[in-house]
Amino acid sequence: MQPEKLGFAERLSYGFGDMGTSLAYNMASGFLLFYYTNVVGLPAAAVGTVFLVARLLDAVIDALVGIAVDKTRTRWGRTRVYFLCTAVPYALVSVAVFHVPAWGQPAQLVYAFLTFKALGILMSCQAIPYTALMPMMTLDRSERLNLSGMRSIGTSVSVVLGAAAVMPLVAALGGGDQQRGFTLVAALFAAIGFACTMMLFRNCRERHHDHTSPDFAILPAVKEMLHNRAWLVVFASCLLYFARFGMMMAATAYFAIDVMGRPWMISIMLPAVAGMLLLSAFFAPAILARTGTRNGAVAALTIAAVLFAALPFVQGHVALFLALYIAGCLATSITITATFAMFAETVDYHEAKYGTRREGLLSAGISLSTKLGMALGTAGFAYVLGAFGYAPGHVTDAARQAIRWTYSGGSVVLLIAQTLVLMLWPAGRPGHPS
Repeated sequence: MQPEKLGFAERLSYGFGDMGTSLAYNMASGFLLFYYTNVVGLPAAAVGTVFLVARLLDAVIDALVGIAVDKTRTRWGRTRVYFLCTAVPYALVSVAVFHVPAWGQPAQLVYAFLTFKALGILMSCQAIPYTALMPMMTLDRSERLNLSGMRSIGTSVSVVLGAAAVMPLVAALGGGDQQRGFTLVAALFAAIGFACTMMLFRNCRERHHDHTSPDFAILPAVKEMLHNRAWLVVFASCLLYFARFGMMMAATAYFAIDVMGRPWMISIMLPAVAGMLLLSAFFAPAILARTGTRNGAVAALTIAAVLFAALPFVQGHVALFLALYIAGCLATSITITATFAMFAETVDYHEAKYGTRREGLLSAGISLSTKLGMALGTAGFAYVLGAFGYAPGHVTDAARQAIRWTYSGGSVVLLIAQTLVLMLWPAGRPGHPS
């Protein structure tokens, strides 16, 4: 069979489709805790509970969206219709999240929960079909690695905008009013995300379909998913990756300001995450094709764990600290490209084992692991702040030490755990995972 070759416009549109989905969410992940505590004035522990409860509810929401994708049959296909129908609501809610009214604190917490929960639901309605789309576009492994690389580029650009560019834009657009600045930046990102989602809808095509009946029994399908070893490995790996990512995104501003005493480091450390992801997107597919997806990811995680473990011991040498940090970010970035490709293989594995592909349901689980991981990382750090009595402008030594060791030590623990999980990736049939 001849290898499938996708056009550049389709690959590019698929890659930047990730930006349409994740740009607003990256801004929320990196700055919503800061916005709620330092701009709105909400207590950190209460905000952590808002994040955690909202994400726990996604266990039901994401499963329902995934099942809906598997049962959907429209003139636009099974996934693309979701991009068309959710683009406008997602843009509007992403602005509402960063526009908390000047109400009493209990009402503000309710508003924060409802808007953050709505953002998560709408993200599910985009992210799950988006992830399900790749195995429908091509069965060719090399093309999947190329699509994964393009998606990594889209992800990295969204992280640059959603992390490094936020505070400068807040200052520029807000004119000294942070509330106004955050709202305007959210509106700008909403417009960019909308354009990327429409490009995804217009240019990408579904070529390979699950031809089984859409009228399937739900509980047996969920049971099959939970017995798909390849899927379980990707689910756990994503959960651990994004728990670390969420923790670092939320903690970097506090770490740079309160531990290092160098606020300017924020503009290097947050962009480094995206910059290294962008850099790795160009060579990770070639590395993974040579080493095998799992082996390459395990090696990268091992290197990253060693580099992050060294960070607390070089904090007095800023240049060396940043060099090790950036190298660690580069190593972990390779694993994102690997994860995108591995998910597509979980669909093949499922089809070989059960005779049905279930792209939507399998994607729902991965979406849940991503959001739950981000929430656990962000909420966990918020709880650390609350436990050690963090107060803006009056930071105790105990709070500083808690931030310091959570930032590096927590990262190492999660990297080691992710490495162990990937070692369980099935080799060989069914589905030929690599």
